[in-house]
Amino acid sequence: MNATRAGVLTMIMAGGRGERLYPLTRDVAKPAVTIAGSYKIIDFTLSNCFNSGMRQVYLLTQYSNVTMNRHVRLAWEPVFRAEQNEFVESVPPQHRSGEDWYRGTADSLYQNISVLQRHRPDYVLVLSGDHVYCMNYTGMIDYHVGKGAELTIASVEIERTRACAFGVMGIDPDGRVRQFVEKPRDPLGCPGNPELSLCSMGVYVFSTAKLVRELIRDAKDRRSNHDFGKNIIPALIDRGDQVFAYPFRVETTGATGYWRDIGTLDSYLACNLDLVSPQPGIDLYDRNWPIRTYVYPHPPSRIAGAAVGDARSGDVVDSLLSPGCTISGARVEQSVLSPGVHIRRGAEVSQCVLLEGVEVGCGVTLRRTIVCPGVHIPEGKRIGVDERADRARYTVSKNGATVVPSEYAW
Repeated sequence: MNATRAGVLTMIMAGGRGERLYPLTRDVAKPAVTIAGSYKIIDFTLSNCFNSGMRQVYLLTQYSNVTMNRHVRLAWEPVFRAEQNEFVESVPPQHRSGEDWYRGTADSLYQNISVLQRHRPDYVLVLSGDHVYCMNYTGMIDYHVGKGAELTIASVEIERTRACAFGVMGIDPDGRVRQFVEKPRDPLGCPGNPELSLCSMGVYVFSTAKLVRELIRDAKDRRSNHDFGKNIIPALIDRGDQVFAYPFRVETTGATGYWRDIGTLDSYLACNLDLVSPQPGIDLYDRNWPIRTYVYPHPPSRIAGAAVGDARSGDVVDSLLSPGCTISGARVEQSVLSPGVHIRRGAEVSQCVLLEGVEVGCGVTLRRTIVCPGVHIPEGKRIGVDERADRARYTVSKNGATVVPSEYAW
């Protein structure tokens, strides 16, 4: 049985404050942070929706949403056809619960329950706006319908040592979820491979009637955190409801699909570096699955010698260059450059992410460094070389990546 796309309404939770991504989220919500040079994180989820034919989309926004609303207006509203009842629409908190902000992931939908009652879809696709992956949601919806499920959870296998950051599931041979623990200290291993855990991607398909009942029940529970992972999902499983795990696989190979939750500075840097690797988990150049965005019309990027008669040429290896970049007599390797980045003579940039409008002066050395938009790094600076010195002046992540914030001035 195939689920009709017209019977699916998509709700994207896109209001995260992103405290663990600070200072990248100082002025923008987490889904609006730039990634892979020219994209916003939200572009991956919205591209999945558009490419899957899920074109009735609500974005549940909250903090610092001006930048994201502008991006959605420029990049996404033009490709959704209103005459065919397609839309992508931002919705702020509705204050149904008497709170100023969403109290949890489940509360974000409860506050917008009138949207579900107005549309009356057969199914609700619930997504997060801060994940990087490419997924055709139609397969998951068909799986949900075929199983007669009330909730289906997209799942990936993750090293057990890292699984404590996610919701971890135990399933039976038919894929039915029998256990679900949010961020367990000792994650459950997969049958046959205890080194891996089966983790939730935060991608859900709900049968609408069940979702509405659960949101109302949860909203009345004063002890609840009003969260899908902590409250809604465990309650459904405990009551014996039909909850299934959908394995996220690459269609051509059957391997576990690439999925990255951009929750920390380290995961942000790791994802960017994944995309410049010789065999990235996502093909940004796949014409059958384009990742859409909006980029201001910069001039082409340019790689050149430092000056006339200077023997040093620009050298770029395993990197992503956005429009408007200039590299003059510098070396760039395993790095991601956003639009309008300028790198001067003698600079060396390795395993870095340079965001919009960054200028790197002559002779600068950058290693495993994220530079926020608009920063000018003066001649001769060395960042990412001495962690102790960096911690005294900049933000340094848990795994030692240095972040130079936009407000930093020399």
